Amino acid sequence: MCDYSLHHVASRPAKVSDKLVTMELTKSSARGFAAVGELGAKLVIHDSPPKVAVCLLPGTELAFDDDVRYDRAFSLFGKARVNHKVARFRQIDMNDPHVQHDALEFPNGQVLKVTQLVAGQTATVLQLPVATEHPEHIET
Repeated sequence: MCDYSLHHVASRPAKVSDKLVTMELTKSSARGFAAVGELGAKLVIHDSPPKVAVCLLPGTELAFDDDVRYDRAFSLFGKARVNHKVARFRQIDMNDPHVQHDALEFPNGQVLKVTQLVAGQTATVLQLPVATEHPEHIET
């Protein structure tokens, strides 16, 4: 659900209509999401790391305020842009426990790891995935 190397970072689940910002997380080298209103007193992103990360479930849909910017694989090539503002959260590379799994999939099929996202971008949670009921919880 939340794969930001969060061993030392508090987290909470995302809610519909949450306004999120991409950030470098406290006590972690990873990037992730925090709620805009939960950043602390300072508004400068790098001086005010989030105290609480916001975790997304696979299938959560986000709408970014602008086209999504990301770091290319080699920093020599700078930043790039996805020409989409809507993405669905998913997890990838689950067979490798040594890599980050959290990713966003865009309508054109492009998949970016959350750690590639440029810090400071804002998005709104459009919808959460449908919760599936476990058979033992269904009343007959």
